[in-house]
Amino acid sequence: MGGKKKLGIKQMEKQQEDKAAEDKAKKEKKTGPPQKKTTISIIAPDVRDDKVVAEIKKMNVLTPYAVATRYGIRISAAKDFLEQLEANGAIQLVSRSHSLKIYKPAA
Repeated sequence: MGGKKKLGIKQMEKQQEDKAAEDKAKKEKKTGPPQKKTTISIIAPDVRDDKVVAEIKKMNVLTPYAVATRYGIRISAAKDFLEQLEANGAIQLVSRSHSLKIYKPAA
């Protein structure tokens, strides 16, 4: 039989003012400089490029995510790029699971 008691008029006005102030603060917080959107390329760098291969060999661990963020390409393109590098012998597979392959530069 209990429950929340009915608020008085002053208490309801105070709640409405507080809620309006919170909404205003949220709107001010959201508006700011527009976020910079980067375009993601579908085309991976050339596998035969010596500069790219030298840069890849400097990395300790190669994952599709690391390569995708480094070159600004999609993860699917990075996976294909790493498979091509493995076929060329520039890198070798260290570990794999059903969703992730980890490579390291060839010695």
